[in-house]
Amino acid sequence: MLDARLLSPEAPRALKRSEYDKLVADGAFEDERVELIEGVLVAMSPNDPEHANPIQFLTELLVRALAGRATVRVQLPVVAHGESEPEPDLAIVPLGNYRTAHPSAVHCIIEVARRSLSKDRNIKAPLYAKSNFPEYWIVNVPEQVIEVFRDPHEGAYRETTRHAADQNLSLQGFPDVTVRVSDVFA
Repeated sequence: MLDARLLSPEAPRALKRSEYDKLVADGAFEDERVELIEGVLVAMSPNDPEHANPIQFLTELLVRALAGRATVRVQLPVVAHGESEPEPDLAIVPLGNYRTAHPSAVHCIIEVARRSLSKDRNIKAPLYAKSNFPEYWIVNVPEQVIEVFRDPHEGAYRETTRHAADQNLSLQGFPDVTVRVSDVFA
């Protein structure tokens, strides 16, 4: 492994999203779970049952509730700020054909966090705010709460709330779609 300190004052070059997309199309990461964050190739955590179960529950609920109004993408790329192409656990995006390009407009991003809580709060929340994604949820598995970030402004969310097991939570863009927090962790 190369010690990056040996390269100073030179710095590694960030990967452009177009370069990343070409590498993906060419099969360069065929057996790897990676995403592009701010030009850096980042390994993604594997899915264990505690991570996978909330994704499955939310997928089933949201696909039914949003049929004909929005598309629910599961662990698929979205175009984000700068040279970023994250693959959130769930992305609610406008209806459309994404055969030739990943969506850049998003209603809501949902990340399920067990071991990735710090990354989801400190790296992805600012990235999603810079991308002007209006709503971002972190399904916080260790604490059994859903953290909701809304109202992006200058790279940060101005509104942050936590929702406990005994609460219901609605999507900002689709207020008729309600999630009982305890059901996500059942």
